[in-house]
Amino acid sequence: MTVPYLEKILTARVYDVARETPLEPMPTLSQRLGSSIWLKREDLQPVFSFKLRGAYNKIAQLTPEQRKKGVIAASAGNHAQGVALGASHLGIKAVIVMPVTTPSIKIAAVRRYGGKAVLHGDSFDEAAAHARALQEKHGYTFIHPFDDPDVIAGQGTVAMELLRQHSAPLDAVFVCIGGGGLAAGMAAYIKRLRPEIKVIGVEPDDAPSMYKALQQNRRVTLKQVGIFADGAAVRQVGKETFRLVRELVDEVLLVDTDSICAAIKDVFDDTRVLAEPAGALAVAGMKQYIAREGITGGDFAAVLSGANINFDRLRHVAERAEIGEHREALFAVTIPERPGSFRQFCQAIGKRGITEFNYRYADDERAHVFAGIKLEGGDSERQAIRETLEAQGYEVMDMTENEVAKLHLRHMVGGHGGEVRNERLYRFEFPERPGALLNFLTHMGQTWNISLFHYRNHGAAYGRVLVGMQIPAEDRARFREFLKEVGYPWHEETANPAYSLFLR
Repeated sequence: MTVPYLEKILTARVYDVARETPLEPMPTLSQRLGSSIWLKREDLQPVFSFKLRGAYNKIAQLTPEQRKKGVIAASAGNHAQGVALGASHLGIKAVIVMPVTTPSIKIAAVRRYGGKAVLHGDSFDEAAAHARALQEKHGYTFIHPFDDPDVIAGQGTVAMELLRQHSAPLDAVFVCIGGGGLAAGMAAYIKRLRPEIKVIGVEPDDAPSMYKALQQNRRVTLKQVGIFADGAAVRQVGKETFRLVRELVDEVLLVDTDSICAAIKDVFDDTRVLAEPAGALAVAGMKQYIAREGITGGDFAAVLSGANINFDRLRHVAERAEIGEHREALFAVTIPERPGSFRQFCQAIGKRGITEFNYRYADDERAHVFAGIKLEGGDSERQAIRETLEAQGYEVMDMTENEVAKLHLRHMVGGHGGEVRNERLYRFEFPERPGALLNFLTHMGQTWNISLFHYRNHGAAYGRVLVGMQIPAEDRARFREFLKEVGYPWHEETANPAYSLFLR
């Protein structure tokens, strides 16, 4: 039997606990993309996610007997909080089974909203199996996170609000896909009332469960999924959500981690809100679609589906956002191992900002430098930098798309100096401005050879720089004069035990 989704969405019970969230313009991103970009702010729900809508709508439909026995769900994230708050509002017992690896902030949130958190298993699948066992034992009603018509209808109210808030023409609406509940519900409403509007789903490329299902025209079970966008890390989409997405959604896009991180930054720039990775999927997909189609002057909306980001993820997001936005290039460059070669290399780069500079002495002939360079002109500037360096005789390898380099090597450049002689280790604070490094090298001239260099821009007012230099004993007084002349705060670390263990 065909489910009457328009009627179910129009009559969904969500506003006892959920809010009608605003549809806000993104002026910074709109200007950059040359189109009008709108953001549906589901991060403003009481549980910071749209999941409350579907969970509450399902719970509100339960019979008195079902309410008396209580509800159960398996979730490590936003669905758990939605079920806990929705059940608490109606005075219903809620048990949420969560993997033992669930961050404590999410466990605490479930308990704060009135749910009983049961920790079981190391994965979602183990938690879900335990939840089903408890359901059989106690007679709870299982609240599925996405594959249920009442849950789908609750999520569809996002589209109901969006079309009312934006009655003007709209080219496309972008929606994240995990299990498919939000995309299915929104597409069911939009395609019934405004069929000319494209509905485009977005998945992380390491959890492409809906994308693969559409490719093979059947639901598939992924062997494994990435967990960076954990809110969309689903191994198999729902039966009903797959049916609706296949029928109503125009396209499903895949985006990588760097693009997601860049989208989190885009959202922050326009709203000062930190979206969770799954919450920023729609913005990442929208940017990819606009670039692919070469669109200017369009009108697009994206759903910011959640803002329950773990604080420790912020390091990774900041690290990868600039690359995802094509604002940083990573190069491995071979330069001569002689005094003054660092300065010449910096002069070749020009006035561009240096985001990273890593080097360790290997032999007396050549030095391999891992360099990060800020970009203003995207990939075309990146290519131009490479061509400029190669024209000046440098061997250059572009590492910007190299996952091993981005995840590991940039943190591992270093090691023992082998036969390096007369090495002294110093820690400096450089002002974070273009030219600071070149100023340091210019003051040093060609007197001493740099045998170790490590610098990474972390957004502070001062860059922390570790430098090893070969300074013969008879030159140490002259080197002290150099330190006074350059004027940067410094500390000698030659006696540091970490240096003796890992670098000397």
